[in-house]
Amino acid sequence: MPKIAMTIYSWAALVISVGGIAAMLIAPPHSLRSDRDGVPYFTPRVENPETGSAIRLNDLIRHYRGD
Repeated sequence: MPKIAMTIYSWAALVISVGGIAAMLIAPPHSLRSDRDGVPYFTPRVENPETGSAIRLNDLIRHYRGD
């Protein structure tokens, strides 16, 4: 009996784990797609209007926000 219970428990843990990972890959929550400023992760660098050099978008947002 204990072997059957452990087998059921193991399969249930596997199904829950695979289901959770699949749900995050299929429909990730908004918090996993962008940061607190609303900037999507993995954005390309943007041109700084003052110097013309490439900078991160978060740095540009902080500059204009005054942080």
